[in-house]
Amino acid sequence: MNLELLESFGQNYPEEADGTLDCISMALTCTFNRWGTLLAVGCNDGRIVIWDFLTRGIAKIISAHIHPVCSLCWSRDGHKLVSASTDNIVSLWDVLTGDCDQRFRFPSPILKLQYHPRDLDKVLVCPMKSAPVLLTLSDSKHVVLPVDDDSDLNVVAAFDRRGEYIYTGNAKGKILVLNTDTQDLVASFRVTTGTSNTTAIKSIEFARKGSCFLINTADRIIRVYDGREILTCGRDGEPEPMQKLQDLVNRTPWKRCCFSGDGEYIVAGSARQHALYIWEKSIGNLVKILHGTRGELLLDVAWHPVRPIIASISSGVVSIWAQNQVENWSAFAPDFKELDENVEYEERESEFDIEDEDKSEPEQTGADAAEDEEVDVTSVDPIVAFCSSDEELEDFKALLYLPIAPEVEDPEENPFGPPPDAAVQTAPAEDGSSHIGGGDKKQRQPSSEGAPPKKKARTTTIIELQGVPSDGESEEHTHTTIFNH
Repeated sequence: MNLELLESFGQNYPEEADGTLDCISMALTCTFNRWGTLLAVGCNDGRIVIWDFLTRGIAKIISAHIHPVCSLCWSRDGHKLVSASTDNIVSLWDVLTGDCDQRFRFPSPILKLQYHPRDLDKVLVCPMKSAPVLLTLSDSKHVVLPVDDDSDLNVVAAFDRRGEYIYTGNAKGKILVLNTDTQDLVASFRVTTGTSNTTAIKSIEFARKGSCFLINTADRIIRVYDGREILTCGRDGEPEPMQKLQDLVNRTPWKRCCFSGDGEYIVAGSARQHALYIWEKSIGNLVKILHGTRGELLLDVAWHPVRPIIASISSGVVSIWAQNQVENWSAFAPDFKELDENVEYEERESEFDIEDEDKSEPEQTGADAAEDEEVDVTSVDPIVAFCSSDEELEDFKALLYLPIAPEVEDPEENPFGPPPDAAVQTAPAEDGSSHIGGGDKKQRQPSSEGAPPKKKARTTTIIELQGVPSDGESEEHTHTTIFNH
């Protein structure tokens, strides 16, 4: 991937549809990993489908939940994936193995969850009718974040770009900025409309680069703020938004908003139809409207971290939006000519000679000088697009791609190991190693059936929140029985 060659001076937003990803089951939510190489899609039947975004193929399917998946988030290194379903369960998954590492049960449905941008041990959970909860995975403990008004518990929350602060917003338009480690109030302000009336906060989203964040409110206006100005204003400040983005003609309410990978554009999905509005953040002008199939409702939107590509979900299918790629060969070779029809080529006399007789002496000395230069072919420079502004090196332990092993059933010929008849007669070892090269499917069953009991026991941690009624003991018993099976 020549990420350094991405056009930085042109328009960096998608312009047209570029195919779909069909997960077989109904897709509800999607999210890219930090590099944009994998796309995780949460489905209606509780499965998580992980797509290899370069090949546009399914790399892994995790049977995660019984009920629909409502929220997903990748860890920073890409090895873990945290998911929430409508049955109040939050699960932590190992992406390589597909195993469930931890499970938490909340008393109410989950609106959103987010992995800490830097700390792999913390997850922010926003339960319905409750204050946001900060989970610590290592000891399964949780901290309930302070809220502005105990009676108003429709609160959304989000980590800032580096996880130093948590921004929370309630239905009365009040934004609180809390220190992630101490949960102390650092700054606060109220989002007001033109008539000084308050408006409910629907979501808070941060840009991957820079200090900007956006607030999607119930008055159908997307406000863009600078995080540094918020911290400078302190408590009960009155910061002015950098931009106010809205659809003045149709008064469109927004279902989902997010920044582009470079933070220069903002995309908002309409709550009425499958339409994506793209604004330029610095100027605030609407640059593009992408229309999907008429009559479909938009469910989720995600912008690729490093490329001008958007993934949107409607009617259970993931739609991909990208730029129209036009092949321009003259950009690579200035003397390249595109021919409408075949032309007979006249070869120069010295064109294929070992030594060019027509070459002049000054050019020859220049070629000799180039031969003396040592070219470094061993060191690998870090890709700038994959590094944060405070990092010099890439994370070499990161999981960018998933390995895929071909499934071979009943091969006709077995070039490696003993023939199939010999594999049947051989006594199976305890670890099933003698059947690795065998072609008999029945002989491999003991090793495959004996694998699940070796997995570590999964425990479900029940999170009790004060003042939030549980869904009922009978339902809780049902879930515990199913998940501990």
